[in-house]
Amino acid sequence: MRARTRVFPRARRTGAGWLAAGALVVGLPLGSLVLQTGVQDAAAKGPKTACNLGTGNGNLKHVINIMFDNTHFTRDNPNVPSDLEQMPNLLNFIEGNGTLLSQEHTPLIAHTATDILSSFTGQYGGEMGQPIANGFGFYDDSNTAASFRSSFAYWTARLGGKTDNTPFMITPQGKNAPAPWVPFTRAGCDVGNVASANTVLENTGFDIPAVFGTNSPENTEQQSAFDIPCGFGKNPPCTPTQLKAKAQPAADFVGIGIHCAQNNAVCDNTGAVGDVLPDEPGGYTGFKMLQGAKYADPVISPSGPVTDLNGNVVTDSTGNAGFPGFDSMSAATSLGFVADMQEHGVPVTYAYISDAHDNHATGTAFGPGQAGYVAQLKAYDAAFGTFFTRLAQDGITTANTIFTFTSDEGDHFVGGPPSPANCDGVTVPCTYTKIGELQGNVTTMLGGNAVAPAGCNTPASIPLDVHSDSAPNIYVRCNPSQTDPAVRTIERGLGHIQAVNPITGETDHVTNSIAGVAEMNALHMITGDPRRNPTMTMFARPDYFLCASGFSCPQTDSQITETPGFAWNHGDNAPEINTTWLGLVGPGVKHSGVDSTTWADHTDDRPTLLALAGLTDDYTHDGRVLVEDMTQPQHVGNVAAYEQLAGAYKQLDASVGIFGEETLRASTVALESGDATNDTKYTTFTSALTALVAQRDALAAQIEHLLDLTGVSHGHVDTHSADQLTAQAVQLLQAAGELGGGA
Repeated sequence: MRARTRVFPRARRTGAGWLAAGALVVGLPLGSLVLQTGVQDAAAKGPKTACNLGTGNGNLKHVINIMFDNTHFTRDNPNVPSDLEQMPNLLNFIEGNGTLLSQEHTPLIAHTATDILSSFTGQYGGEMGQPIANGFGFYDDSNTAASFRSSFAYWTARLGGKTDNTPFMITPQGKNAPAPWVPFTRAGCDVGNVASANTVLENTGFDIPAVFGTNSPENTEQQSAFDIPCGFGKNPPCTPTQLKAKAQPAADFVGIGIHCAQNNAVCDNTGAVGDVLPDEPGGYTGFKMLQGAKYADPVISPSGPVTDLNGNVVTDSTGNAGFPGFDSMSAATSLGFVADMQEHGVPVTYAYISDAHDNHATGTAFGPGQAGYVAQLKAYDAAFGTFFTRLAQDGITTANTIFTFTSDEGDHFVGGPPSPANCDGVTVPCTYTKIGELQGNVTTMLGGNAVAPAGCNTPASIPLDVHSDSAPNIYVRCNPSQTDPAVRTIERGLGHIQAVNPITGETDHVTNSIAGVAEMNALHMITGDPRRNPTMTMFARPDYFLCASGFSCPQTDSQITETPGFAWNHGDNAPEINTTWLGLVGPGVKHSGVDSTTWADHTDDRPTLLALAGLTDDYTHDGRVLVEDMTQPQHVGNVAAYEQLAGAYKQLDASVGIFGEETLRASTVALESGDATNDTKYTTFTSALTALVAQRDALAAQIEHLLDLTGVSHGHVDTHSADQLTAQAVQLLQAAGELGGGA
């Protein structure tokens, strides 16, 4: 769920799939919905750009990237059709015109921000700066508690702390991470972004002054709205008129954006500002952008406000025309913006579609097969039918457009069995008497095992801060070392916390896994800003959502509360969360239906898209090109050698590959071991893991370079080098297994 950072009051898959994939594939029979091909491109209702896509493929004119929140290919209940099965217009379009990979995986932590940004950049969080999401802590003052920020901020935003003002999107070298629209705009293509993470303004008070300037009319508007003397803890409550005025800046400036190519008429409009990327490799000057519906809508919908695919004017909850909010981006709304952009000279579009599992009107969650859930998916399916038909009428077809579809993560349903037991949701609706995540307080659950580091000026009853989550990141106050006795006491204590599950009535061991700094480094969770790295990360049983005393935590004791407002948990290391899907359609993509054998993760999305579009980034990806699903993979030379190396590499470097799974298992055993007098097992493991990760990183860098050079830049793989690197990767995978066995 997009807004659920919950750091502010308000938001296992094993490596066996690489060796022998065996995921159950469920799908409806292929239908006849296929976009017309051979139609003359007639999408020039607006300014035309000199968009140069394709390598030797003059047919490629458009790119459409769709990112779902928590939308599933496989079933959560064996009787209830999956989300994609309930959207046959989309499922049949992918399977009938391209390939759906059913073994796409998330990074860790598996959260909306991290997952989307990994897909956009082709990099894990440690490289692009957001591995802890949808919010993260940082030690702005080492003598006190951690401060917290949402992960969602505009691409060039900075933390704005008292002592830490590093970029949100930070590289290991401390620079602002390269932006994903750059290769397209350099190629003369405008890029439209519809609620797509961090490529648009995400908030008013933080992003508006940073992008438009503190003395700008836009900032004056948001400041005036903020100063209206009501709401937000003030008395009296806001009137409808005041609420509408307070919401106006978000409707005007948040969520919608167009990054323009140079010398392009789209950005020769009121409200255009410089697209400033001071750290961009190779430089980036002379570019402009439009941020916000106030400035983008007149370009993409010159006859009036943008409407959704059903003809309704898009408004926020108070009636302001413009951006409706990130949790209000239904398929009809999001795809309506995309269609308008594509029809008015914006040939590359990225869009986000909200979770269909939540009742956004009431703030409660649906279970699989519940009537509201089925109705929302039916509306989503209708929207895709309208969308594809409209694009075909505009000449935007599978012959000239690359389509990519994926979901940020899978999410784990928390609830009891449905009633009736055989309900399928479609003909017989399901109901749930028990539904909702199990919320608990990790501090009180630890009891005497939560102690403050020596000399730390903090109450002994609150020695740590937590990014509240199903996989909580724990920041021990005063940022002590990993070997500090207080840290080790907490890590040992996490291995023993238990709770009575109110759904099952059974006593659960709450902790599944624990990662200290060495293991978080193995999982790409350590950033270029040492002050924002947590002390440890706990992966709980996915039914649980844990907070900490004193920080946005309703639980004050060891009681576990079932909370129906949220019933779809993510972040954890669990197969249903970490296994998702990727749909590819368009020139250069095989018509394979379902590919259930290729093991991929979100970092592979970017290099594959660029290879199909004939473009390159100015950095090396953590992902690789999915040549298995391309019609002409011969550009890499020895395809078999490339695939073998890529398969071994993913298991070595992916967070939920064999290396990550084995080392996390060993980490958990080691961190829970020992006592105050003997910590030999922990220290021995940490030393061995640190050395092994250093070897992994060095080898991964060599493999990444070769895979990028051949897959994205269209070089030819050196077979001898590929074979050698594959053998070395297998050796390190074996070493990781031995480390786990030794633990």
